Amino acid sequence: MNVQTNRLYFIDAMRAWAILMMLQGHFIDGLMDPVYRDTGNAAFNIWLYFRGITAPVFFTVSGFIFTYLLIRVPQKGFENPRVAKGVRRGLQLLLIGYLLRLNLFGLFKGQVYNAFYLVDVLHCIGLSILVLIGIYLITSKRKPYLFPTLLLGITLGLFLFEPVYKQWSFSFLPNALANYFTKANGSVFTIIPWLGYATLGGFVSVLFTRFKDFKHLYAAGIPLAAAVGYVLIYHSSSAFASLHGFTGWEFFGLIPLNNYLFIRLGNVFIVFAVFMLLRRFLTNRTILNIGASTLSIYVIHFIILYGSFTGLGLYRFFNHSLTPQIVIPGAILFMVVCTYLALKYNQHEAEIKSQIAWALASVKRQAIEVKEASIPMLRELSIRVRLVLRRFLRTVRG
Repeated sequence: MNVQTNRLYFIDAMRAWAILMMLQGHFIDGLMDPVYRDTGNAAFNIWLYFRGITAPVFFTVSGFIFTYLLIRVPQKGFENPRVAKGVRRGLQLLLIGYLLRLNLFGLFKGQVYNAFYLVDVLHCIGLSILVLIGIYLITSKRKPYLFPTLLLGITLGLFLFEPVYKQWSFSFLPNALANYFTKANGSVFTIIPWLGYATLGGFVSVLFTRFKDFKHLYAAGIPLAAAVGYVLIYHSSSAFASLHGFTGWEFFGLIPLNNYLFIRLGNVFIVFAVFMLLRRFLTNRTILNIGASTLSIYVIHFIILYGSFTGLGLYRFFNHSLTPQIVIPGAILFMVVCTYLALKYNQHEAEIKSQIAWALASVKRQAIEVKEASIPMLRELSIRVRLVLRRFLRTVRG
């Protein structure tokens, strides 16, 4: 594949891989009996390792794709059409994130459960897109190197100081806002540190855009990504320990105690290297369509697995109760069903949306007709009530 093409197919393939890994990961993690979580089992450890890679890859690829589309157009600042589209997309993801946690039965009873305010993947990606737009607008009329420098700086800042701010309770904020920064109330993801992967993806996309005409981009990029990944995975902890001994700064000493952010970042670079290496074999239309349908797949999987709106999902009936013999083929079937439904939805998206719009308009018309028909009845009822009251008052006075 030539770099000059508008679409980087290996990125779509990475996104497809990440969403499928997310589906099976959520299914197995939520439904398999904990008694089978044996860290002495090699197969389970491999699954657990790849489950840990999924979210960092997904966030990084999301930041890469959005930034790549944002900066490749000639317009700058607010004149860039991708800015308005990005704002709509970010707000849409936030809205869908909240809607998926809405329970209609509770709403009918006048209750909004605490789970509605918890923050998940869509919230963080939506907010990350808005942050990327903000950084882009701030730097759009300044030196061209400032945008990628800020992106990389945010990633390093969030990852380096994670041992410090993860201890903060954010109790001074309302829970609905605090949930974006702390998992104390049950949030699955938080904007810090996960924004760091999105900004790193944005930084890498800037490099791809700047060197798009470089003849040996992939020949140089693949070994570079693999080398950076190797160093981060196997040597970042010892490097931070050495920095702690050299500087005496406490936060450097805290990082090696739980160095998951930089190690997972190394995994992301390795995944980039692998997919770039295999890029010529990743042009299958179905794979690319899956990569372009991640939002639909995510929404459908959330409804089926966690029971959005009704609470009647697989998680409610089979929570941590299945054996590997059932949960593994079940996860494969779950991936196939969610992907098939999402691709079918995207294929008929315009028709489905028009039908929904027609149904809503029909309900609205019927509501107006009922209201208009009831006005004469209410007037007649009002007249009768006034007559009855007058007769009653006359009787009382007489």
